[in-house]
Amino acid sequence: MKQLMLDFVSVTEAAAIAAYPLIGRGDKMNADAVATKAMRMHLNQMSMKANVVIGEGEMDEAPMLYIGEELGLGEGIEIDIAVDPLDGTSMTAKGTRDAMTVIAASPKGTLLHAPDMYMQKLAVGREAAGEVHIDYPISKNLEIISRAKDKRIEDVTVAIQDRSRHSETIRELRELGAKVLLFGDGDICYSLATAIASDPIDLFLGTGGAPEGVISAVALKCLGGDFQAKLVPQTTQERARCEAMGLKNPETPLLLQDIVASSNCLFSATAVTNTHLIDGIKSDIQGALTTHSLLLNGETQKMQVVESCHPLV
Repeated sequence: MKQLMLDFVSVTEAAAIAAYPLIGRGDKMNADAVATKAMRMHLNQMSMKANVVIGEGEMDEAPMLYIGEELGLGEGIEIDIAVDPLDGTSMTAKGTRDAMTVIAASPKGTLLHAPDMYMQKLAVGREAAGEVHIDYPISKNLEIISRAKDKRIEDVTVAIQDRSRHSETIRELRELGAKVLLFGDGDICYSLATAIASDPIDLFLGTGGAPEGVISAVALKCLGGDFQAKLVPQTTQERARCEAMGLKNPETPLLLQDIVASSNCLFSATAVTNTHLIDGIKSDIQGALTTHSLLLNGETQKMQVVESCHPLV
C-alpha cells in the first residue's frame, strides 16, 4: 500500500486539475465528468488490481468509476477503492469553497460495500474515539467529548451541514450550549477535521451521502479518530439494494471497524477551490498550476500536506 501513496496523490491532482478550468462556469455536470475521466485514466495506469466499492453509481447509472468496476494494470496488490472524483460539483460550478477530489483505498475485502443513499454519520478525533456512540443522545456525546478534550461543553464545536433535515439537531446543540459550525457541502473535509489537533472542530454530525461516509471513515481510521454510521434507506428499493450488498439490517449501527476493517489504508484529497483544511489550486502569471493535497496513511497515522508545481506542457 505504501508504494501506492504518491501514485494516489497524482490521481487526485489530475482530477482536480481537470476540473479547475470549470470553476465558476455554472456547469457542475461537465466538471464532474472531466474529473471522473481524468481520475479513471490515471488509476488504469497503476500497477494494481483495484475494485471500486464506492464510486459514481451503479453500473447502469455511471459510464465509468461505477461500483464493481475493475481498474489498474491487473498486476500487483489487490485493493478496494472508494472514489469521489469531485466532492463538491456545485461548489466548483459556483466558484465557492470546499471542492476537492478524493480517493481512499484498503486491501481487498476490507471496505464496506454501501449503496448510494443517505447515511447518518458521526465523527470525532483521537481523544474521544471508541467512547462516543451514534446511538447515544447528543447530550451524552457532548459530555464525553468535553471530558476527553478537557474543555467546557460551551467550547465544543460541532460541524453540521446547513440543511433543513438538521434543524432539530442544530436547535438541540445550541440549547445544550455547544458551538455550531454550519457548512454548505463537502462533508468529507469537515468530518476529517475532527481528527486534526490544530482544528477547532470537535464533532461532526449529520445525514448525507453514504459514499462520502465510507471515504470519511478511511480518513478517520488513518488519523486514529472514530467514525460511525447508520444507513437510512428511504424506499423498499433502497432497502433491497442494501440486502443485495449483504447489509441485511441496514439501520444497524456501523462502527469504524465495520466500515474499514484494515489499518493498512490510504487517503488522498486534492483541493480544487480553497477548503477548510487546505488551499485550492493556484495559477501563476504564466498559467502554471500549484496543487495542495492531503495524504494520509493508516499504518503510520501520519498526515502529509503535499504542494506540487505543475509547469505548462
